[in-house]
Amino acid sequence: MALEKAVIEELRRAVGREHVIDSKNDLRIFERDASIEGAVPDAVVLPANTAEVSSVIRVAAKHRIPIVPRGAGTGLSGGAVTIHGGIALQVTRMRRILEIDPIAQTALVEPGVVNQELSLAAAAHKLFYAPDPSSQKACTIGGNAAENSGGPHCLYYGVTTNHVLGMEVVFADGSVHWVSGDSPDRIGLDLCGVLVGSEGTLCAITKIKVRLLRTPPSVATLLAAFPTIEAASQAVSAVIGSGIVPAALEMMDQVCVGAVEAHYHAGYPTDAGAVLLVEVDGIPESTIELMAAVRAVLSQNQGYAMREAQSPAERDLLWAGRKGAIGALGRIKPNYYLHDGVVPRSKLPQILSAVGEIGIHYKLPVANVFHAGDGNLHPNILFDLRERDVLPQVESAGEEMLRAVVELGGALSGEHGIGLEKSAFMPWVYSADDLDAMQRVKVALDAHGIMNPGKIFPDPKRKHAQLAGRTGLAIEAKWW
Repeated sequence: MALEKAVIEELRRAVGREHVIDSKNDLRIFERDASIEGAVPDAVVLPANTAEVSSVIRVAAKHRIPIVPRGAGTGLSGGAVTIHGGIALQVTRMRRILEIDPIAQTALVEPGVVNQELSLAAAAHKLFYAPDPSSQKACTIGGNAAENSGGPHCLYYGVTTNHVLGMEVVFADGSVHWVSGDSPDRIGLDLCGVLVGSEGTLCAITKIKVRLLRTPPSVATLLAAFPTIEAASQAVSAVIGSGIVPAALEMMDQVCVGAVEAHYHAGYPTDAGAVLLVEVDGIPESTIELMAAVRAVLSQNQGYAMREAQSPAERDLLWAGRKGAIGALGRIKPNYYLHDGVVPRSKLPQILSAVGEIGIHYKLPVANVFHAGDGNLHPNILFDLRERDVLPQVESAGEEMLRAVVELGGALSGEHGIGLEKSAFMPWVYSADDLDAMQRVKVALDAHGIMNPGKIFPDPKRKHAQLAGRTGLAIEAKWW
């Protein structure tokens, strides 16, 4: 349902005529993020600053129009999909790094700043921004804050919420507020902690103040092969059990390794059942000792063909393989469906076995690449969307994998958020009272439910659409 012309004109007055998109063909560009579902917005608005964001949200509030904040569209749970139509609030014009304070070790940025660009700018001061999603060359800091993104180095350094000191946000009534501050000992309610990870359902983010860290003087990166994924999983538990917490501890299975090596030629051993990529950092003396200890533990757990990067270029190539793994899987199938359930590290062998059995049952190839150190699983279900009736099979396989995660004492998401794709599964983890408490927070900040509706919480309006997906009917539609 298109927006009325009068509303479009109000939006154009707010941000400028050229920054409102309402052409049917142009809107198609914004119908998806990196998940498998899509819905075309009624309008896309590209504000340039906080005042314009506030004006746009006031227009949405006045007319009770859904509004969905959107960054680079790299999210993997459907958080930026306008499933109830309305306005896509595209903040990528707001991409300035406003300040880097090398003394306080902080940065103030707009939400459209690309993750990697912040670390590159901070590097001039021998600082870096720790959260590093695999999409860091494209994803934005605002999106990272909305989803509470992690990355390979979150095992040691923590996820986004551990690095956000404060935010400027615009609530559903268009009012602008600064939440939290620089002090680690925050006084009063931690509203910033509530808003980080709220997936655009409570506010739009317009500025973020983040903590920067000193670049470690020494980094050591090791690639190790294992005969089976079970052996690699046991090695992960053994490393952590020995008291070592690496900066990163990543795993890829044989399917993933084959695709990565064919694309990147990084020296990944394609005969291995799985590989681990382990990184430690610190002063040179400590990294030497830590890596020697890691090698010893891996050797005791069937690790072989261990190779330590001998130069920054070699280290970058190893990491390019890991961070580009999902893209490399396009060599096998053109489409993928990716989840990010979390299990206790000790349950990795069981969940990987379950994932493999589910893939076999549905006759779908599955490639595993994940943050093994914290049990954050990333099963990639590979498929070709051109195959008739394949999507319901893919969705059912993904649902069964998440059910297995929960049954093993895990969580629905480690870093991708709940969004659209996992909202129906929230009652698996939370009681009705839990969900009601969360909904009351939502209502307190967004009384009319215009901020990214249909995300995180089970959405009764989509029940028929989810059933349609199970029976192979089209899912690309608007749900009202």
